[in-house]
Amino acid sequence: MADDEIIRRDETPAERADRNFNDILQELRVTQTGVQVLFSLLLTVPFSQRFTKVTSFQKDVYFAALICAAATAVMLVAPVSTHRLLFRTGQKPWVVSVSSAYAIAGLVLLMLTFTAVLLLVTDVLFAEPMATAVAIVFAVVTSVLWFVPPLLRLRSAATRESRSRPQP
Repeated sequence: MADDEIIRRDETPAERADRNFNDILQELRVTQTGVQVLFSLLLTVPFSQRFTKVTSFQKDVYFAALICAAATAVMLVAPVSTHRLLFRTGQKPWVVSVSSAYAIAGLVLLMLTFTAVLLLVTDVLFAEPMATAVAIVFAVVTSVLWFVPPLLRLRSAATRESRSRPQP
């Protein structure tokens, strides 16, 4: 099959929506447990004896990580609540669309959570300039790995599609 060929499936719109929603749920299962564990660990940090020795900057970074982790968990669970509230209403294509947006937002928040946690830990271990550099490099590399290839592919697909349309 050529690289630019699209796989065509013989399925109804309802079957496609069901398959797409199941795909989203499978993808979210990969991240949800890790996010919940990370969030739980972050909730315990302020109650440790060493937390009283953190700097103002470290407290701010910790709080940003905590908020990002909570928001990540909310975004990754949102497709379930959306589906449950609209169950048997014939809204599955819309549920799939909005769930996909929630999942993407959750991935962005997850990257920010990881970056903030990495910034916090690196700042505790080393100096702030090193921590900032490590966090920036991590965020850039993660962004490139997670988002650039699919966005480039999406852009090239849109270009191919516009070229294949008949011109007026």
